[in-house]
Amino acid sequence: MKKLMMPGLLAISLSMAGCANMTPEQQGATIGAVGGAIAGAVISSATGGKHVARDAAIGAAIGGIGGYAWSAHMEKQRKEMEAATQGTGIEVSKTANNELKIDVPSDFSFDTGKYAIKPNMRPVLDKLGQTLNQNQVTRVRIIGHTDSTGTDAINNPLSVNRAGAVQAYLVNRGVAGNRMSIDGRGSYEPVADNNSAAGRAQNRRVEIFVAEPAPASK
Repeated sequence: MKKLMMPGLLAISLSMAGCANMTPEQQGATIGAVGGAIAGAVISSATGGKHVARDAAIGAAIGGIGGYAWSAHMEKQRKEMEAATQGTGIEVSKTANNELKIDVPSDFSFDTGKYAIKPNMRPVLDKLGQTLNQNQVTRVRIIGHTDSTGTDAINNPLSVNRAGAVQAYLVNRGVAGNRMSIDGRGSYEPVADNNSAAGRAQNRRVEIFVAEPAPASK
């Protein structure tokens, strides 16, 4: 394992250096391929495999395909969503793996124990639906969260229903349902202290991730 780690770290360093003149799409594919190759080799070696090189090549192929692109379309969408949410407390950011993340707190999303979308969230989702319809290749993940009020038997389905409500709203705005996936995390991923009303309000939220698949390498 140690013998593989040092060359792996060297490979990542070299790949990062070589990415300087690449497009964002090429950078994601290259780093993904290197990471995949190392993972494949490590797994093969750890399991006593005799085909480390082969498994590394397979890992590289998978890693290279799995990256996300940050295109001009994605940057335009980020700027438009930032403008649409300015001053609202809704956070719009670019994640480390090139996803656009929109974090909607309870002030704009849901009341305690509810999954009905609040009226002041609708203009934000209207704008999101518009930008999604302008860039048809993107895919959307919607994740619902709850505060710690209530039991898991209540919170887990409630978090899914919150994500589902956002998905249904976007479908009504013309976004194809098969572009979106939903999930609920219940109260398991708090971002604030559930012992205060303000903290619970931050935890009662929905996160929307928009990603553009990187083009497959030729």
